[in-house]
Amino acid sequence: MDIRTSPIRLRIDRVRDALRQQQLAAVLVPSADPHLSEYLPERWQGRQWLSGFTGSMGTLVVTTDTAVLFADSRYWVQAEAELAGSGVELVKIPTGAATHPIDWLATHVPAGKTVGVDGDVLGLATAHLLQRTLKGAGIALRTDFDVLAHVWPERPGLPDAPVYEHLAPQATESRA
Repeated sequence: MDIRTSPIRLRIDRVRDALRQQQLAAVLVPSADPHLSEYLPERWQGRQWLSGFTGSMGTLVVTTDTAVLFADSRYWVQAEAELAGSGVELVKIPTGAATHPIDWLATHVPAGKTVGVDGDVLGLATAHLLQRTLKGAGIALRTDFDVLAHVWPERPGLPDAPVYEHLAPQATESRA
């Protein structure tokens, strides 16, 4: 596949256009939804859609000139195969709970610049760590940037399945 015409490359180029329009140096795209679910609804599969990496965990960072996917050792072989020819670089991290994407941003984004992220998909501890680390490096953080809203025209809608109650034996306590 020609890297210049790969669907992933074209999507990353759209992200870079959005970064320039929003005056951002980088965007962080975690594998998360607003409920921090283990299994993500299609609407929040943005990291997968943007990078082509189908593993259940990973974090994508896109800057105006590079794109990197952070994945732990469970996914290294898979990620190398799925990212081949995409222009997205794999950064191998030792564990899934590592802060490598945050540390990477602090060392690769110049001071005085701004990083964007959809704050709705960050846990509180991660949001605080991200803010502290970037601030310490002189980097601003915008948590109101949903890059997927800018670059994914056919993005799936919000889940609309009815809510249902889990009953015993799956639920060990009643809702009451």
